[in-house]
Amino acid sequence: MKWIGISGSWRKINEQVESDVRRVVRDIILSGEGIVSGGALGVDYIATDEALRLNPSATQIRVYLPTTLQIYSAHYRKRATEGGITKEQAEMLKSQLEKLAKTNKKALIENKENQIVNTETYYQRNMEVIRASDELVAFQVNKSEGTQDAINKAEERGILVKKFQYTIN
Repeated sequence: MKWIGISGSWRKINEQVESDVRRVVRDIILSGEGIVSGGALGVDYIATDEALRLNPSATQIRVYLPTTLQIYSAHYRKRATEGGITKEQAEMLKSQLEKLAKTNKKALIENKENQIVNTETYYQRNMEVIRASDELVAFQVNKSEGTQDAINKAEERGILVKKFQYTIN
């Protein structure tokens, strides 16, 4: 099976970004290929949601986390108390990742080495997504540095990159 990495912004999305992500993921899943993502909010969340809708057994989904699900969930709950995201977003993401793990243990890949979630561990996670991917589709909003990191890593590895770029105020 061919695996397509999905990378994208989490801070800001709009209806166009969501529509594009869902269309691309739908095309990937219906063609018999799989998606690889990083399990974050925004683009990753939408991609996983669409893939699970079309492939309920999660056999065409791989999600790489920067830590264990337990540490990752605690990090998002903390971010919600700090105001970086809403409590609802934190709980939706936690619920989605737990459902994925319960549906197919192989679909959720935890990093058991990292004990914290920060820029460094996110960028390590990006490398894991790229290593597991045959191609990358990037949905980059406002020149997002994290998405650019994934694009750079894919290009360094000689992986085909398809970019969607957006500006959202």
